[in-house]
Amino acid sequence: MPTAVIAGGSVAGLASALALSGIGYRVLVLERAPSPPQWSGADPGSGWRRPTAPQGLQSHTLTSLGVRVLRERAPRLLAAARAAGAPVLDLTRALPPDAADSAPEPGDAELVALGCRRSTLELLLHRTVGDTAGVTLRHDTTVVALELHRGHRGVAAVVTGAGERVSADIVVDATGRRALSRRWLHAAGIPVTADRTSASGLVGHTRFYRLRGRTLPGPLNRGHGVGDVYDHYAGVLHPGDDGTFSIALGSLPGDRVLQAALRTRTGFTAAARATPGLAPWLADGVSSPISPVRVISSPPNTLRGAAGPQQFPVPGLFQVGDAACITNPLFGRGMSLALDHAFRLADLLAERPDIDVAQRLAVARMTHELFLPWYEQAAGADRLRSARWQAAVDGRPAAPVPPGELPTGAEIAAAARTDGTVWRGLTRMLMTLCTPAELFADDKFLARVRQAAPAGPAPTPPPGRDELLRLVTATEGTRA
Repeated sequence: MPTAVIAGGSVAGLASALALSGIGYRVLVLERAPSPPQWSGADPGSGWRRPTAPQGLQSHTLTSLGVRVLRERAPRLLAAARAAGAPVLDLTRALPPDAADSAPEPGDAELVALGCRRSTLELLLHRTVGDTAGVTLRHDTTVVALELHRGHRGVAAVVTGAGERVSADIVVDATGRRALSRRWLHAAGIPVTADRTSASGLVGHTRFYRLRGRTLPGPLNRGHGVGDVYDHYAGVLHPGDDGTFSIALGSLPGDRVLQAALRTRTGFTAAARATPGLAPWLADGVSSPISPVRVISSPPNTLRGAAGPQQFPVPGLFQVGDAACITNPLFGRGMSLALDHAFRLADLLAERPDIDVAQRLAVARMTHELFLPWYEQAAGADRLRSARWQAAVDGRPAAPVPPGELPTGAEIAAAARTDGTVWRGLTRMLMTLCTPAELFADDKFLARVRQAAPAGPAPTPPPGRDELLRLVTATEGTRA
């Protein structure tokens, strides 16, 4: 039985353990953080100290791709999430009015999202993996080095921070944004291919709440949430498990006045209540906060060179999830892509069981093909959004987007408000079911964008920047 050591026990690492055990590997997961606390339905994960995963306590959603992976590859985990009160949200309820009463179309059944806090899903995944035969979880353990066979012919072992040598046939880097395999390769004398990076341009502020009743206070205009990315900030609400929901407010790095206000409970609440669609969820008697305001700076979008086909191949070393690619969490794809990547890796290793250069290159090509479209989409969208937000901060008009052969994001979003075909195409891309290139290769989609009836203004406009600043700074708050 081949052996795998996985460095990192977060979503990508645990999913990799589940996937690799399914193809006959004996798996050891080494995780830096301590063991999770006993299950707490009141606030699962709140006591799990994860210094290397600060994003774990931010707002998350599981896109349609992630739900599909769970349905097909980890049904026990999906069933456990449902039992914990995580709803499967039907995105077609957000179809434009003219298409809402039409017959379902092929592919509509895939348009769902899972309303679940990451802390809950991660604890359930940890429990599922811990109950899986052939998998061992070890906490309070850090991998600090990689030992290679002579001549760099492949991995031989890892070395822990305590100096322990652990033999392995393959090693999976699931260390997230740290991507420690770059350091291991450098220490072993192997050149590391440079990363591709692009600024994400986002500071996120998240707070969690629990509903006091059983019914949703208002419609989900996004199908899996409420709100949008506006011209000078972002405000989105996502339903979670066990009657919870999160509100995430995004601002531009360097926007000090807005960020200082959003860090306070009163400023955050004022901005959330002013965001279209969110006020009913925060009305008196409807919900109660269950967390402070948590702030995180988003790292740059990063496509790891060490995970790609240009990297000098070390047989048996693989990167998964954020160790392979990071995209702005504003798009909500991270967990879904990590789950998909883990099972794709296992499928490829099952298809090519020989641990050699050819296997390593095949995994690198698969990884590149999976993540490149999402890196490029995030990088391009973030550049345009950051320019709009910076113009708003500076008090000047945003530069118009130059016309091109393909419709702009604004044109597609406007068409999606009136045309069901456009809405379905856009939603499939946003939910990670098709890439932007696949969407723009659909001639029917492009024609419907051009032919769509004028959408008019958004139903309820967000507050302008001056009004938002007035609201969030009107009352002196207490820092969360």
